[in-house]
Amino acid sequence: MPKSRRHALGQHFLANEGVLRKIVGVIDPEADDVIVEVGAGRGALTLALAAKAGRVIAIEKDERLVPGLRTAMPANVEIVQGDVLRIDLREIAAKAGVPAVRLAGNIPYSISSPLLFRVLDDRQVIADSVFLVQKEVAERVTAGPGTKSYAPLGILLQNEFEARIAFTVAPGSFSPPPKVQSALLALRRRPAPLHPGAAEEPYRAFLRAAFAERRKMLWKNLSRRATPSALEASYDKLGIERGARAEEFSPDTLFALFEALRG
Repeated sequence: MPKSRRHALGQHFLANEGVLRKIVGVIDPEADDVIVEVGAGRGALTLALAAKAGRVIAIEKDERLVPGLRTAMPANVEIVQGDVLRIDLREIAAKAGVPAVRLAGNIPYSISSPLLFRVLDDRQVIADSVFLVQKEVAERVTAGPGTKSYAPLGILLQNEFEARIAFTVAPGSFSPPPKVQSALLALRRRPAPLHPGAAEEPYRAFLRAAFAERRKMLWKNLSRRATPSALEASYDKLGIERGARAEEFSPDTLFALFEALRG
């Protein structure tokens, strides 16, 4: 049986007014804010944001929902039909006359990781993001070393943003209910990255290699991109044990190892 359009887009509409109020409380819109909403859906969050924010630019991919949204929204809401992964956030910020926009939304699970990498790429024009995502994704973004959820995506985002889980949301708060729990993930851009340059591709490639096979020693994973002598010198310089795995190291140590191997 073919999937419905809603199923194909991974849409689970928020149907709990109490949760909606809590989300708006975490976002805390102000009169001069320009908020870009990812996935307007039926417009529940859009209306709540519009009541407090100066302007809301709501992006909705499902063209069938757009006419109803445009009819129902107040004057400070602009409905944009399109794919947020393809829309130019820098252009939106420039046209709105602001240095950075705020992102918010109930995110389809299928685009969570691509969207978060998009946030990383466009970090200079994103002041903060508040997303309702699958709990597992939120845990991966906020995880620290020594945990199963600790992964490159979280390391990269935490370098640029302060990340926290505001609260979790049960499946029954959505229509239709998803099969998993959700969580509200809040990302606030840091005044400066913890490690300048860590968002660029060389370090991303290093992290992909480091975590490629989690059960293997970090040394083994990195041996595909560094010579034994370079690894030995870098490990000795940083006092790293040969048998350790990537998930055991703090972001500081991982970046130091990257720089030692590079230089």
